[in-house]
Amino acid sequence: MGKNKLERFAETGTFKNFVQLPYYNLTEDFHLKNKWSSDFFGNKHPVFLELGCGKGEYTVGLSRMYPENNYLGIDIKGARMWRGAKTALEENLANTGFLRIHINQINYFFGANEVNGLWITFPDPQPQKARAGKRLTSPEFIARYRQFLKPDAVIHLKTDNESFFDYTLDVIKQYGHHLILETHDLYNSAIETEAKKIQTFYESMFLAEGKKICYLQFRLNPL
Repeated sequence: MGKNKLERFAETGTFKNFVQLPYYNLTEDFHLKNKWSSDFFGNKHPVFLELGCGKGEYTVGLSRMYPENNYLGIDIKGARMWRGAKTALEENLANTGFLRIHINQINYFFGANEVNGLWITFPDPQPQKARAGKRLTSPEFIARYRQFLKPDAVIHLKTDNESFFDYTLDVIKQYGHHLILETHDLYNSAIETEAKKIQTFYESMFLAEGKKICYLQFRLNPL
């Protein structure tokens, strides 16, 4: 890790809007489980997550747009998250937070019906077939999300990887989830949502290279 990354990583430990743990093998629930709104954000507002948040562009951007909601960015790369956390502090965005964990541990951190929606923004597509279970829209991860999402929660996916996007569409169809909308070319579509108004650092690079951006929304099927 470079010097700047080390410095940023160390600085996140001083941020009041940043939570990270000194260990990775959890054996019990985190103390904020079921209490993120009240004990972390200090309000009763709905909680939304950005998974694989990177620099936190969506976490911060959505917080600006919707101050009546709470937004929490989740990733394992603290040096990248530093940018979003620092911006939120500079702008006094009290409804913005960041959580540094491995996403496969997410059920230790959120309780039943605690989360109102998910944004999955440009995740690692995990193209190898043997790693399909590590894709953030795999049945394995969706089963985790079901444990804490409210029944009407919307899951948003934004990606430049068409194979991963088609895989997600197949999962939605196979498991009977409700597809709300989808497009293989967001910026040449008639869809007008927050997904067009906020761009990640890497998305801007993809667009400059002429890549198309895929986007969809879906809800989980009722059991």
